Amino acid sequence: MTSVLLIYPFFRRSLDRSRFRFPPLGPAYVAASLQEAGHAVQLLDCSFLHRKEALRQALTADAEVVGVYCMATMTEDCLWFAERLRGHCKLLVAGGPLPTCDPGAFLEHFDVVVRGEAEQTMRELLSAHEADSDVGAVPGVVTRATAGARGSGAAGAAFLPPRAFVQELDQIPFPARDLLPNEEYIRFGKQKYGFSITTVMSTRGCPYACDFCSNVVFGESYRERSAENVVDEIEAALGLGYDRISFADDVFTLNARRVLDICAEIDRRGLRFAWECLGRVDTFDHATALAMKQAGCFRIFFGIESGNDRILKLMNKQITTGQAREAVESAHRAGLEVGAFFILCYPGETDDTVLETLRFATTLPLDYLGLTMPYPLPGTTLFDRVGDRVTRDARPDGSLLLNQVLTFDSDFSATKMRFAILKGQAQFRIRKRLGRLAPLALTLFAKPTDGVFRLLR
Repeated sequence: MTSVLLIYPFFRRSLDRSRFRFPPLGPAYVAASLQEAGHAVQLLDCSFLHRKEALRQALTADAEVVGVYCMATMTEDCLWFAERLRGHCKLLVAGGPLPTCDPGAFLEHFDVVVRGEAEQTMRELLSAHEADSDVGAVPGVVTRATAGARGSGAAGAAFLPPRAFVQELDQIPFPARDLLPNEEYIRFGKQKYGFSITTVMSTRGCPYACDFCSNVVFGESYRERSAENVVDEIEAALGLGYDRISFADDVFTLNARRVLDICAEIDRRGLRFAWECLGRVDTFDHATALAMKQAGCFRIFFGIESGNDRILKLMNKQITTGQAREAVESAHRAGLEVGAFFILCYPGETDDTVLETLRFATTLPLDYLGLTMPYPLPGTTLFDRVGDRVTRDARPDGSLLLNQVLTFDSDFSATKMRFAILKGQAQFRIRKRLGRLAPLALTLFAKPTDGVFRLLR
């Protein structure tokens, strides 16, 4: 048996206004898999900790093997832990989206990088470590010795699956939620939204290949859990004191038959709880919306991304603005709250297409509107197109207005992007709050601010 510490190095910034705060399912899945194999596992979720206290707990854990999760916004904190924990453990492991994309960049700081789905890889890695055998021979693992031989740091190799994907998802143990700070998440949720909410992942992967989307861990695979297995986990999560469930699937609505099966299983068990999910506009209709509403769904989010069909093609979204409007209106008619996400000032856009997106977004019957700058993340097609123009990482700055940063040399300035986001948010609020007066107010607001946007560089 090996003592293991898994670290989720997310530290909330003082000016962070994000409404989303969920427990880290990835490390919790790995923890459960290692526990099932007989290892002693601790999970350090830093979401509610200060750095000094998080480091104290990490050192106190005195674990033989330490694994640190990393995505683009966590790079600095991930490496901060690596620097301070080296010498305090026998094996230092990096995993998550960014190490999967570019393992070579982490091997200066870590002994081992685990790429892709980590449950089985970590089990085999620990077995090799205990047997004092070559950990680099484990599928899905990269070490300093193998990095040069395999060329694993090369951009092309980052798109190859590190090992075969697990096909029978029902066989994977539920995330080790008992290792997470559930009371803190429940308290945060009730203070922030008036209810507590946690995540469940009912599928893995997405078969689409949107230009900007980093799905390097699961790739373009798509695998489903059975409705019974999903609802079993829901009941376990609700038993911890959470009020609501947020499905963390890339596209919960991809298979309508499966959605209906989950809804039927919820109804069969007589469960009464509210839940939300992310859907695609071309895999959603009014009948599905009604069934979801009946089973407790209160909100659905759509990644629409643009209000211009040419830009949607450029993004490889494989949807149209017509499909987007129809899906949003269907959800709205069914009584669901509707949220949508849009990317403004995407590479290849013009002033006209950005303003068209703002007009489109603010004429939809939305309850939540997310507007963001483009982020060329490693492992995406967008990064392949503009990666040579990347100037900094995606870690957000503290800002009273916007918690977003421009990370690459764009044709649109950071000021112009921020203005577009604030303009869109203002138009959204005007539409929501002024009722019948909104069309006139929007006309009076939009024309001069359109002009200001065009003047900015």
